[in-house]
Amino acid sequence: MGIVDELTQWRAMSSPELMALALRTKLANRGCQFSLCSIINAKSGQCSEDCRFCAQSAHFTTGAPVYPLLDKAQVLSAAWVAKKNGAGHFSLVTSGRGLKGRDLAQVAVLVEAIRQEVDIAVCASLGILNRQDFVMLKEAGMSRYHHNLESSESFFPRIATTHTFAERVDTILAAKEAGLEVCAGGIFGLGETEDDRLSMALTLRSLDVDSVPINVLIPLPGTPLADQHPISVFDILRSIALYRLLLPAIPLRLAAGRETALQDFLSSAFLAGADGMMIGGYLTEKGRLPEMDLRFVQMIRELWQG
Repeated sequence: MGIVDELTQWRAMSSPELMALALRTKLANRGCQFSLCSIINAKSGQCSEDCRFCAQSAHFTTGAPVYPLLDKAQVLSAAWVAKKNGAGHFSLVTSGRGLKGRDLAQVAVLVEAIRQEVDIAVCASLGILNRQDFVMLKEAGMSRYHHNLESSESFFPRIATTHTFAERVDTILAAKEAGLEVCAGGIFGLGETEDDRLSMALTLRSLDVDSVPINVLIPLPGTPLADQHPISVFDILRSIALYRLLLPAIPLRLAAGRETALQDFLSSAFLAGADGMMIGGYLTEKGRLPEMDLRFVQMIRELWQG
């Protein structure tokens, strides 16, 4: 039976059946692993791209902070906090279509410094780069590149027009060609259908990515999606379960929007196959206190162990 036929069968299941199968699949393939990561907004605002969900786009008036690349002391301090909070990966995130020139070279210096002084795995999300850029970053000590697809290929033109879905795929392929792991996922609740979410999952599967972050839209004032109707908890949980079945052996990491979108049902996401979180806040939005998340992780592990 092919994956399309299996997917049709899974989608016909009731939600309790689907989530139970997804949890069994997670435990069979990944045991009780639970991964944590943390990010820093290392260069903020005035982005040339028009992603309709993003407060940092120069196309919208949002009041998001604007500042150049942070210095080494600020970045190292944040890396130490991430390690203290239990994160296994620390990611440098910069606004813009793609970091170039002096800023890109400085990020390589920062990556090397973090690896030497903090001893935490370093990731980055620097936009659209090429293979040569990735080779330089890998040589500096970076292990993983983060570059979301955001949604399906067919839905993508409805959320961004200044670059294409193909450019995102090409960036992922270039990172893998340079020997980097790739973290790539997207955002639920942009107005897409379940078909769109599953199309993105199948693309991620075909790209053989190493980690999948799942964000849920936070409707930010000033962005075109500020009034977007929220996706239901039912749809989020079913989609997470289907992602686990389509991507049985890789981390599924809940990121921005998990607290507001799932609220009292946050633990249900980890009974539907998710097994990772971003800890310590997001780009322009705060998350829960790390202490709360660490207690939560311990509770989930106890549930899994049964």
